[in-house]
Amino acid sequence: MDKKRCFGDKRGQELYASYHDNEWGVPVHDDRHLFEMIILEGAQAGLSWETILKRRVGYRNAFHDFDPNKVAKMSMDELDALCQNPEIIRNRRKIYAAKTNAISFLKIQQEFGSFDHYVWKFVNGKPIIRTLNSV
Repeated sequence: MDKKRCFGDKRGQELYASYHDNEWGVPVHDDRHLFEMIILEGAQAGLSWETILKRRVGYRNAFHDFDPNKVAKMSMDELDALCQNPEIIRNRRKIYAAKTNAISFLKIQQEFGSFDHYVWKFVNGKPIIRTLNSV
């Protein structure tokens, strides 16, 4: 069954299509997955989302399966080594931001019980559904 996708259906975009069909716009309440999205979105700045999706496994390996506790404890030597890792975007600022974000993420978890509780309070626990006519 063909699906209508906002980016079209081009060959070689199966990874992007899978993300679009199974993840994009789907509410998430798992803190680890939310942390993963923070790291990946930070890496994406200035790049295409498809570029990041192609490196998602590399990010998972580099950043301890997106465990914020482990990322927050990464040493400067570990972070510097990632600047040579071809499986991720080798931008020093983006790599170091992952640790900074992990530390902030953990503080939010501590204060609010979970990152999920914190972030969903901004929309009263309900996704905002927009249509072309409501914009």
